[in-house]
Amino acid sequence: MKDQGLRKFVAVLAGLAVIYFGVTGHRGSENGRGLSGGVVLLAVLAGLLVWNLTKPGDKPVK
Repeated sequence: MKDQGLRKFVAVLAGLAVIYFGVTGHRGSENGRGLSGGVVLLAVLAGLLVWNLTKPGDKPVK
């Protein structure tokens, strides 16, 4: 991906997806629902991973 804006969008989308599934995926009691620090950390790590994986590669030398 060469577009910097698209990289940012996909990285933020990955982080938001982790937050969404982290908040709605609890099967425990109602008291345990909410956004924890672990979910936020996982969201940041997912965003950084996507950012790293979508960086453009070097141009091949002719």
